[in-house]
Amino acid sequence: MRSSNIFFAALAGGAFAHGDHGGGSQKPIVSPNANWMEKHMAEEHHADNYDATSFFSLHDFDSSGNWEPREILRTYGLMDESNKHVTSERRDQIVKEILTLIDYDNDGLVSRDEFVRFIDHERKTLPDLGTGPGHHGDDEYEYEIHHWEKYHDENTKLEDLTHPEDIEHFKKHEQMEEEEERLEALNKRAIVEENIPAKFRRD
Repeated sequence: MRSSNIFFAALAGGAFAHGDHGGGSQKPIVSPNANWMEKHMAEEHHADNYDATSFFSLHDFDSSGNWEPREILRTYGLMDESNKHVTSERRDQIVKEILTLIDYDNDGLVSRDEFVRFIDHERKTLPDLGTGPGHHGDDEYEYEIHHWEKYHDENTKLEDLTHPEDIEHFKKHEQMEEEEERLEALNKRAIVEENIPAKFRRD
């Protein structure tokens, strides 16, 4: 369980760099009438103080200065397993809806200036497209935000991590470590027998 121990140490020491989570989740309280962007920032980023530029930059995942279709999908949580049931047709439709709203020059991208114009000058907001709050962090981030901060704190011991979410998360770490060790072993072998056509193998 070496990888689990390493992960636990990193999480316990590093996760709290976001702030003091000793009292539990610090997700801001939002009004039931809050728009999708407000709910997304509270749920996914534990933030209630942001502007159009910061929201855009936070979701410009490749720092290119534009939102590409893939980044629009990721912002809406469509790269997350919770939305794996969403059809490709619906994904295309979502991208088209956002581009229709914000892509003023019709180049297939949403630039920072276009987004600021949409939010600040036209006083509009990203619509709720029925894909949930928009989970788009990696596994570690999602686990920290949606489970660790809610049920654990800096005093949690390894033996206390018994929730189904904890078990599943550490199971993934074990599987990843086993796969890494298998690949490392294969790389050390001059010839990988499994890759040799059967007719050339020695009996």
